Amino acid sequence: MPVEKKGSKGSSPKVYQYFKIDGDKTTKLKKNCSRCGKGVAMSEHKDRNTCGKCGLTEFKQ
Repeated sequence: MPVEKKGSKGSSPKVYQYFKIDGDKTTKLKKNCSRCGKGVAMSEHKDRNTCGKCGLTEFKQ
């Protein structure tokens, strides 16, 4: 049985925060990273979108 490290409980992202479900339709709430591809969502800030994996930053206009 693997031992869980202290502080790692709840540190993983919650997948349900990235999607909106309306009946049988699902829509993505966050943009995919153009460099990393599918499966890597970019974080949204006030003036930019940032990828946490590769560091790509796209500024909003």
